[in-house]
Amino acid sequence: MSNLLSSLPKTIHASLTIAIILFVGMFFHNEGIAFDTLFWSWLFRFIHVVVAIMWIGLLWYFNFVQIPNMAKIPDEQKPAIGKVIAPAALFYFRWAAAFTVLSGLILAWLNGYLHDAMTFSIGSGIPKHTAIGIGMWLGLIMAFNVWFVIWPNQKRALGIVETDPETKAKSAKTAMLFSRTNTLLSLPMLLTMVAAQNIY
Repeated sequence: MSNLLSSLPKTIHASLTIAIILFVGMFFHNEGIAFDTLFWSWLFRFIHVVVAIMWIGLLWYFNFVQIPNMAKIPDEQKPAIGKVIAPAALFYFRWAAAFTVLSGLILAWLNGYLHDAMTFSIGSGIPKHTAIGIGMWLGLIMAFNVWFVIWPNQKRALGIVETDPETKAKSAKTAMLFSRTNTLLSLPMLLTMVAAQNIY
């Protein structure tokens, strides 16, 4: 067991295997399963939730753990964060944001409410679609911030892209403020996504 748990790839593969066994056990009854819209909708909802957990989890890690504690770390230890941990976390952070948006758009399309949600149900007046639409737009704004504001500024702040010290400091502040903006938007976004499941 320790061999399994000491390797992240082995742990993830084992977790995926358990999830597939549970899926087969719960949904593969006598009739089997139809690979229809219902199946693909379920699959993309699962993917959407998994990558969203990665995205928001890392957003909260940056804002609740890394940023508040950077001032407490001795200067000689800060390169470990800036050169190793932060770039790795930002890789998963930005790609999780991209896959959250992509899987969410596919899910909305499969379920037939993509247009209504993106236009806030203009013409249809379905409250569920309005709620999910608000969440989708908040998610799109947050993903835009990740890719086009936070990541470019973090590259300068972390020294991935060479720049002068003044620009580096300014970029670090901009990245932090937009990361805080995403933290501000995260609870309303999550509320509307969850609430939409119970609104008719």
